[in-house]
Amino acid sequence: MDILQSFLTWFFSFKAFVMLPVVVLIIALFARMKPGSALVAVLQLGAGFAGIFLVYVVFLGLLKPTIEALAQVRGLSFPVVDAGWPPLAAITWASWIAPVSIALVLVVNLVLLLARATTTLYIDLWNYWHFAFLGALILALTSNPWLAFGATLVIAVLTIKMTEWSAPHVKREVGIEGVGISPFSVGSLLPWAVACDAFFDKIPGLRRLSWNPGKAGSKASAWGQPMVIGALLGVFLGVLAGYDVRKVAELAVQLAAIMFIMPQCGGLIGQSINQVSEALRSRLAHRFQGRSLVIALDTGFLMTNASVMTTGLILMPLSLGLAFLFPGNKVLPAGDLPNLISIFSLSVLVFRGNVIRAVLAALPVIASFLWAATQLAPLITKLGAQSGVPGLAEGTVQVTAFTDGGSPVRFWLLELFTAQPWAWIVLPAALALVGFTWWKYRHDALKPPTQAEPPAP
Repeated sequence: MDILQSFLTWFFSFKAFVMLPVVVLIIALFARMKPGSALVAVLQLGAGFAGIFLVYVVFLGLLKPTIEALAQVRGLSFPVVDAGWPPLAAITWASWIAPVSIALVLVVNLVLLLARATTTLYIDLWNYWHFAFLGALILALTSNPWLAFGATLVIAVLTIKMTEWSAPHVKREVGIEGVGISPFSVGSLLPWAVACDAFFDKIPGLRRLSWNPGKAGSKASAWGQPMVIGALLGVFLGVLAGYDVRKVAELAVQLAAIMFIMPQCGGLIGQSINQVSEALRSRLAHRFQGRSLVIALDTGFLMTNASVMTTGLILMPLSLGLAFLFPGNKVLPAGDLPNLISIFSLSVLVFRGNVIRAVLAALPVIASFLWAATQLAPLITKLGAQSGVPGLAEGTVQVTAFTDGGSPVRFWLLELFTAQPWAWIVLPAALALVGFTWWKYRHDALKPPTQAEPPAP
């Protein structure tokens, strides 16, 4: 077990933009793509993800000191640090449950495929840590490996199905067939988005209210462009942080540049995965008797969508506002703040690029992020210190992760498997949401469109 865990720790020490191209290259060659074409496709994939990672680091480097200055200037005190996802990944890979969970989920995915219970091929190995993280938390709280593995399987199967059910939305809005959204933190919000979309359709006035900055002919297309929203966000945050005119202007232009570059990187990913998924579908068509295989992919390729980018940018200052106002909140979003673009990307697709609906549906979720991230901070800090996360061993600071650590669905599953009464009371409502999402998938998403619409850019 120690040898296996050491190998997996080494393997997962590679960045996602290195690991994923290797996996996709194997799939591309299996799909009988020409070696040269396969190599170019996976290099495009790697370059796209590497570009997004580089931009993300710069983005975080700009936002974090700005938010810290904002808190200091405004006299705000938040004792819990939003460190983003790295401490969570460290906790996961330090637990012995991680290597077993990976093998278990791989087997379960293959069994579900062979049993025709799913069409998802979950190749996004990097995001397997989302499954094992829940198992590691439950193991730490209960010392019961059976409960931990049971929770890991539940969250894995849920994610695999959400990936499958996300594929029609990706095809309709982005124009890429046979690809679903892989991260649990994104896909777990699919039932909420589907239910909100149906609810908004019932509200007079709101059901006709729409703003899609990526739609051709949109009246607000100029002001809705991600570059413009990025510049406005820079001005807003810079003024709140007490920056002088020069620093405000620099921050505005830098954020505008980031919002221009990210879609270019996402375009590379989309071009690459489209070629591989098409080849794989052709290769396996006879084996699946006409069923379309869905490849699980991270959200990077959605960065080309103007509505996705705009929604995430609008939610950043709104999240800070909620953090100031939400009773009992102890965390100020920082490390995970740029992740809002990714977290709500699938929801934007469900709302057909309607930013108004996406923002309204996101606000209660963001409130739940703040609450769950605050509640889990002591446990994450304790396990992070045990895992050797730098700066935590002294016990001078508490850390959490605003979006990944504050995932309301993971927090609910954690409470469910540790027998908290409120979680069991919520269970029927959660099953109803999943059931409604399945019904909508079967009755709406799988129907051929009555009118062809070009995908949003």
